[in-house]
Amino acid sequence: MENLFILLQTSTDGESTWMSLLPLFLILIVFYFFFIRPQTKKSKEQKKFRSELKKGDKVVTIGGLHGKLAEVKENTVVLEIGNQLKVTVEKSAIVMDTAQIGQTK
Repeated sequence: MENLFILLQTSTDGESTWMSLLPLFLILIVFYFFFIRPQTKKSKEQKKFRSELKKGDKVVTIGGLHGKLAEVKENTVVLEIGNQLKVTVEKSAIVMDTAQIGQTK
């Protein structure tokens, strides 16, 4: 932060001030497009995926459990993981299975 104040104090004309701050702005733009924007896009896709869950969908939890949805409630889902074994998990623990993205349900 001190470097920014030093740059602003040492430059006498407006053009050199902007030229000295240009690399900082470029770094911020690159940071936004490579880190912030993809993360928000992925977050929106996950939220949409969770809101469209329905009975019978095959899903994966963040813990790695694979199963089929037996029941969908407002904040939780009942996941059937085999031989009539059912587990209740939070919807936020359900993620898109990357292996099934290109396949039909």
